[in-house]
Amino acid sequence: MPRYLIQRTFPGGLAILANEVAADAFRRVVETNAELGVTWLHSYVSDDKETSYCIWDGPNPEAIRKASKASGLPVDSITRITVLDPHFYH
Repeated sequence: MPRYLIQRTFPGGLAILANEVAADAFRRVVETNAELGVTWLHSYVSDDKETSYCIWDGPNPEAIRKASKASGLPVDSITRITVLDPHFYH
């Protein structure tokens, strides 16, 4: 399955609390993604919490855009990526 880097901007910052409400929101994203054949692997968030970089697997960028829209997540860009691991050469 192809892997993608998704850049998202959250004006004012992304506020996620470690509570049941956030857990429910994440579950809904994962369920929606599964219905559309995409998988959220993990994300990185900038210090100001206004930009996130998410790693997702999916069949194509259109599926990722559709899943993001269904979950109310912005999409600035989607870039197909491959893993470059320094341990590969040992």
